Amino acid sequence: MRFRSPEVLAAVTSGGLAPLRYVDDQGQPTQEYPLNPNGSPLGIAGLCSPDGRHLAMMPHPERCVLPWQWAWMPPAWHRTMEVSPWLRMFQNACEWCLRHPEGES
Repeated sequence: MRFRSPEVLAAVTSGGLAPLRYVDDQGQPTQEYPLNPNGSPLGIAGLCSPDGRHLAMMPHPERCVLPWQWAWMPPAWHRTMEVSPWLRMFQNACEWCLRHPEGES
């Protein structure tokens, strides 16, 4: 992810428009590979619209909800994981939509 200028990056972060970040083991945003696979500034992994209704993100969790879809994972995880943690994001979205059928917050 690249930004046109430092001012645009500052507007995104100060406006709360970067709700998803790559983080390190302490939960701090990181630009370090492999924790941040694309080196995005400030660990930004997704951007949203000011009203929060639109989200654009990288990586693509829809491509890795099943363990066999992952390019790599620790070998021990293969024995314990039937679905990836990314599936929970889609379950949460579904539950929210069922609770808010008209889209109200």
